Amino acid sequence: MLTRLGSPTHATGASGAALSGRGEDGSLRARSGRGATVTYQVFFVEDEIVTREGIRDNVDWQAHGFQLCGEAPDGEIALPLLQAARPDVLITDIKMPFMDGLQLCKIVRERLPRTKIIILSGHDEFEYAQQAIQLGVTEYLLKPVTVQHLHQVLDQLGAQLDRERRELAALERLHQQLAESRAALVERLWFKLLVGAISAAEAVEQSDALGLDLIARCYLVVVIRIAPQAPRVAHPSEPVDYADYQRVQDLVASMVGPDPDVSMLRKDLEAELVLIIKGNTPHYLLEARDVLLEHLQARVRHTTCQLRIGLGAPRERITDIGQSFIEALADVERAGRDPQAEPAASGEHASEWLQVDRSALEDYLKCGVQEEIDDFFQGFILPLSTTRPSSIIREYVLLDLLCTTARLIQRWGGEPEQVLPELNQLEAALAHAGSVEAIREYAQPILHRALAFRDAQASAQHTGVIQQARDYIDHHYMDPDISLQAVASRVGHSPSHFCTVFSDATGRTFKSYLTGLRIQRAKELLRTTGLRTADISDQVGYNDPHYFSLVFRKATGLSPREFRQQAQRPVPARAH
Repeated sequence: MLTRLGSPTHATGASGAALSGRGEDGSLRARSGRGATVTYQVFFVEDEIVTREGIRDNVDWQAHGFQLCGEAPDGEIALPLLQAARPDVLITDIKMPFMDGLQLCKIVRERLPRTKIIILSGHDEFEYAQQAIQLGVTEYLLKPVTVQHLHQVLDQLGAQLDRERRELAALERLHQQLAESRAALVERLWFKLLVGAISAAEAVEQSDALGLDLIARCYLVVVIRIAPQAPRVAHPSEPVDYADYQRVQDLVASMVGPDPDVSMLRKDLEAELVLIIKGNTPHYLLEARDVLLEHLQARVRHTTCQLRIGLGAPRERITDIGQSFIEALADVERAGRDPQAEPAASGEHASEWLQVDRSALEDYLKCGVQEEIDDFFQGFILPLSTTRPSSIIREYVLLDLLCTTARLIQRWGGEPEQVLPELNQLEAALAHAGSVEAIREYAQPILHRALAFRDAQASAQHTGVIQQARDYIDHHYMDPDISLQAVASRVGHSPSHFCTVFSDATGRTFKSYLTGLRIQRAKELLRTTGLRTADISDQVGYNDPHYFSLVFRKATGLSPREFRQQAQRPVPARAH
């Protein structure tokens, strides 16, 4: 026989029965037709005490995955209790004194949007159902309702809550993965800037896509090496406590993390950190750096570690961040050799510590042959072999080698990612920076492929002529008198023949190529400097600022002023 709720008949109460334990996440769990599921909280509002007690005591809440967490005789009394309990489900009558069910539902929908609502009504009228639908009520049940019907509704509602909880958990995991992916891309962008593997315009474009505020008037770099306290240095056989290193790294991260003007790159295994600080003036940067480092030193003083700090000088261009980085590297190396010395003011004598001749690599790739690779490495890597460079210097050398090779391959008309698949695995490349010999072994096949590509390109018709012309244009585009005739004469061709050869090889006319180069440099100066438009016009080869503005608008769709203002707009907040 079906039991109708709302009668004075009382059954054994289920709301106080023992639950079946807790899940892995600590949530209460119960047995039901849905299997072992999370127990959801239900709040019940009904002004008729007989009906309220009948529903409360006859429904087997636990068996269907629910727990009655509270009850009230009307909406006014229920409201503060609901605010405190924040239940998953609200079951409420419609007609009640003081505050009826529809008024209560409206407030709950605004304050507790995730709460599901079941309305019990003795009024079979369309207007109530219509208002309930508008309020987003989950179920609208007419009294009297049977136990079996309410159990069925609870099972359906529990399944819906289970599904929503899984979807919410999946969404949170996706947000976390996206955040981790963004953090990795941001770190990669900073590394490219540190090693000079990206232009300012490209860096600004990538930072905009990542929601990173990269633009500032000044930048400086600090390199921090975490080392044992002095007493432990006297006992080199004592094992290093990497847990202490990790705690100090986390401490530094917690202090710089909230500051949007400080970015941190972490090297866990070597206990080395890189801080990039940006600001409006060199004086501000130096002051902010000193305050930050003073606080860091004070906090680390209470640990078993100490900080060796290398300081780079302030720089005004994004592309000069690498110079500040080199200075900081040299300074931290000097601090490692003399732990008692004070940090240098500007990373002086950087070249004494970073002795690799960067131009030697480019010269070899342009002019060298396969048989000379061993001789090249003898001169390129040998200076590192005479010292004990830190991991961060080895990584710098390896990344610089990879990026310089990629730039030349692109200049020769190739796709760097196809010739050098290592570019898509920079993190794996860094794993080969463990020693100077490891760098040598990793770099040899890269150089072999680069030279083979260069030689193959050189055998193509007019490749040398076009490359020579491109090099000349790239180095003289700022000359307002540069012309097709001048470039053709430089490479030993007649203007008409050179015009045809250049267009066939590049897919662009000479004028289009020259204009593109000038506009790209103008965009970089607009985004990274405070120069006037007239000065930028002069620097990229236009004597007439008005004509420059017309050419710039035609190429970008914006005037130089509009283009600069576009970069200064605040990045909109991202939804989470």
